Amino acid sequence: MDSRDLPASGRFVGRTHRFPVRVYFEDTDLSGIVYHANYLRYMERARSDMLRVAGIDQRATHEAGDGVYAVADLRIRYRRPARLDDDLLVVTRLTRITAPAVHIHQTVMRGDEMLTEAEVLAAFVSPEGRPRRQPRAWIDRFAELLEEA
Repeated sequence: MDSRDLPASGRFVGRTHRFPVRVYFEDTDLSGIVYHANYLRYMERARSDMLRVAGIDQRATHEAGDGVYAVADLRIRYRRPARLDDDLLVVTRLTRITAPAVHIHQTVMRGDEMLTEAEVLAAFVSPEGRPRRQPRAWIDRFAELLEEA
């Protein structure tokens, strides 16, 4: 397979992950703007891509029965609408790490304009849904990516 045929992937610029998204017709509502829940989809894709690009193998951990991430808390603010065919960028930064969770700040940008901003708490949970300590290697990797105060 030609590398140009692979799905879109984000990248790190320093400690910030950047993930491109294009708005398609299916993303919009009757008024022609992006439906509010689709911003959550964009952010979820960006978080998953951030983990993959950082070398975190969620799939192997899930398949081994060790646990998965679940959104435990989310605060979102919509500032401006996106529209059909807009090129957006989801910018993701880690802001805090604890044994069972990662605190993440995300913005959806159109050029220099912030459209949406969110604070996300992703908790690592057992297959039964109980919080558990993240793998040590993951905590160490997150520490390298942690936004400095």
